[in-house]
Amino acid sequence: MANTKKSLRNSKNVTELVTHPLISQLNHFLSCYLKPNQHVLLALSGGLDSSVLLHLLAAAKQTIPFELLAMHVHHGLSPNADAWADFCTQQCQLLNVPIEVVYVQLDKNSKQGIEAAARQLRYAALFDYKLNGIAPDFIVTAHHQDDQAETLFLQLFRGAGVKGLASMGGVDESRRLMRPLLDVSRQTLQEYAEQQNIPWCNDESNDNTQYERNFVRHDVMPVLTTRYPSVKSVLARTASHLAEANDLLDTLAKIDADKLLQNNSLCLQGLTALDLPRAKNLLRWWFSQNQLAMPTSEHLNEIIQQLFNAKADANINIQLQHLSLKRYQQRAYLFAECLAESFDMTWNGEAYLNLPNGGQLHFKQVVGSGLALKHGVTKLRITNRDGGERFKPDVLRPTRTLKHLLQEANIPPWQREHLPLIYWHDTLALVPNIGIAHELQATKNEEGLEILWQDI
Repeated sequence: MANTKKSLRNSKNVTELVTHPLISQLNHFLSCYLKPNQHVLLALSGGLDSSVLLHLLAAAKQTIPFELLAMHVHHGLSPNADAWADFCTQQCQLLNVPIEVVYVQLDKNSKQGIEAAARQLRYAALFDYKLNGIAPDFIVTAHHQDDQAETLFLQLFRGAGVKGLASMGGVDESRRLMRPLLDVSRQTLQEYAEQQNIPWCNDESNDNTQYERNFVRHDVMPVLTTRYPSVKSVLARTASHLAEANDLLDTLAKIDADKLLQNNSLCLQGLTALDLPRAKNLLRWWFSQNQLAMPTSEHLNEIIQQLFNAKADANINIQLQHLSLKRYQQRAYLFAECLAESFDMTWNGEAYLNLPNGGQLHFKQVVGSGLALKHGVTKLRITNRDGGERFKPDVLRPTRTLKHLLQEANIPPWQREHLPLIYWHDTLALVPNIGIAHELQATKNEEGLEILWQDI
């Protein structure tokens, strides 16, 4: 329940606090990563940590120009869940911070366990958030120094590698995650909350030591602290050292990816040419770029075995959380499985169109390429394949079936099912990843319309 005896200071007091050391520290952190007027989404549980961060971010807005939003994810696990959602809404209203409460259904029998399942649903809601169709530039969480130390312990118990032991970084740009409080202890946050009369909610489940993190927090850390008073800061520093090592591994993975990764597919011939640890490092990095949790050592070895040693015509389909790992023509692909839907849409000048299968088309005016605008391309019809379509993107080659062109371009079968076709009047004008009808192509100095397809 919320500490209702305390009341949040008004915006005038928030303005007066901009010189507080915690706010100065936050300002320095934000100024290193935020560009003017970017949107920041705070994961607000209503607990001590995120309530303090809400207060700090509201104060930081006085000196750094950014848009602050908040989201509260309602899991429905506690009888107090409705009260927590109301509390978060009220506190955001006091600070003029827009908030969205998202309700999720948790499978209490999930093989992941309640903690992991709740965390996955929470992050899924945060990553799916869009304001007017646009995702926030950063998602901010209130993880602090104590969380970092606990995470390192938990990862040690699980036999994690360098990436896992690096725990949490201050910024994960690939996932748009920002954790500005990792150098701040929970005690410091509580002292600040009490000093500034910031209320927060107490989650009764935090005392249940059946949960791994609570066991480390309540039973392991106090014992270690009596012998090693600085154990939390030391463990956090160790995690920081491991994060530096992980950054070097990521740098190596990016070097390899520049040569082997194209359109989110991986060249298997090049991957097999790497030594095994380097190949595993690249796979881990690729999975991370696609917001996938790291597979266990055994699972990763199994993936390597199938990618490297399966017959050329083998139908490899390995499920990895929300994506499937497939192989086609000596390339590995990560793909979200979904049924192909029939659709028939009209483009009327929008910057982008969301497709029913989850993909997206982006439209941009350019010079010297794309659909020639001189033809009066103001409206386009977008639909999916019926079969039997014929297309001629190259004036020097004959008209051929689209099926043949897709096979020649080595486009995987599952992508062909979702491929959008762009028509101008009754003419098949553009096929993503294949080309533009030769008679409609913009020449060197002509204005054109570039259309890019972002698959699911």
